[in-house]
Amino acid sequence: MIRFRLTTDEDALLKERMKLAGTNNQEAFIRKMVLDGAIIRLDMPELKRMITILGYTGNNINQMTKRLHESGRIYETDLRDVEENQKKLIGIANEILTKIAALK
Repeated sequence: MIRFRLTTDEDALLKERMKLAGTNNQEAFIRKMVLDGAIIRLDMPELKRMITILGYTGNNINQMTKRLHESGRIYETDLRDVEENQKKLIGIANEILTKIAALK
């Protein structure tokens, strides 16, 4: 067991950084900081958008596969929807990579 004291300002800073890291567990936070030196919390709305678009794309592909098995045809509009979603996903992935590259 290790014990240490913090000034009021240091304690406030610790609580602020814990909040930014998304944790209330002071012991776990301090242990992680000591062992790893940093905590990075990625809270990106872009990831949520990607997951939504991936769901739409998966549904479109499932519908096209079902239609292909039933009728032997795929509609061009379905293909365009999948292609459009793929372009969106690539754009969002680039946004995420840019943000990650900017982390220090």
